[in-house]
Amino acid sequence: MKASTFVCWAVSTVAGVACHQSAIAADNCRGWDINVTLSSETFELGKDHTLTVFRQTSALTSETTPLYDQLIGECTGSMLTMPGGATRVVGYCLRRDKDGDTASIEWGLEPGAARGYWKSTAGTGKFANRTDKGWGEMVRSDGKIEMYKWGGTCK
Repeated sequence: MKASTFVCWAVSTVAGVACHQSAIAADNCRGWDINVTLSSETFELGKDHTLTVFRQTSALTSETTPLYDQLIGECTGSMLTMPGGATRVVGYCLRRDKDGDTASIEWGLEPGAARGYWKSTAGTGKFANRTDKGWGEMVRSDGKIEMYKWGGTCK
């Protein structure tokens, strides 16, 4: 799989398979994240080890959680591919709302996982001291632009 295609599959609030109905019912926040890759570069670290680093723009929407509706910002991440093709992806996003308050998250995808995770890490204004966390799954990608469905527990 080309690195740029895998980045699109694995980024931001990351990849997966269809949700189980019970997981959807437990979520109190859901929405969409649209990402556009600005840059990516792959480095050969050694035999069967590569590291791809990337930067993207991000637009987050939510019909269920006004706090997370219409946030925009950037995400960065890295993807380590190991012998046998196992891949781990980790990164951070920093987004801001129309008032200028910022929300940052950590996100990732473990090797072999079907769905990624995200969790709040810091914020200003209304996003300060948030402990939100959840899942993400890619629903569409053209190799540069990707669309993710996300959900989770927002307190």
